[in-house]
Amino acid sequence: MRLKHTFRLPADLTSQLDDYAARKRVSKAIVVETALSSFLSPDGADRLEAALSRRLDRLVRQMERLERHAAITNETLALFVRFWLTHTPPLPDTVQAAAQAKGAERYEGFVEALGRRLARSRTFSEEVASSIAASERVKDEEVDAD
Repeated sequence: MRLKHTFRLPADLTSQLDDYAARKRVSKAIVVETALSSFLSPDGADRLEAALSRRLDRLVRQMERLERHAAITNETLALFVRFWLTHTPPLPDTVQAAAQAKGAERYEGFVEALGRRLARSRTFSEEVASSIAASERVKDEEVDAD
């Protein structure tokens, strides 16, 4: 048995209801009935908690990946600096000024190249991944040719 109810909705909610019912090709009464059932069901809070839990788990995994990437980046930079400091001999005082001027010039070039690279929006890791994939394709083609 179904009972008839009459109530008023704000205009914006009415238009959303109309649009949703039209998109899903169902009656507005079915949409309202389903929404009320979901809202009033005792397990609604459990479903909301489960959905939030899934989202939080996904965010945690993303944060863990970011943390791992940051650790790799830090280790890479530290290794490079240690290698550079160990293998670069100190300059004599007579060429120190010229070396500083050349270093400033090279640094400006580096900053410009970095700006161009960031504007391209293709990351170094994407380039490495595509390079690895290309080299694997070449290896596979060589194996197939034999």
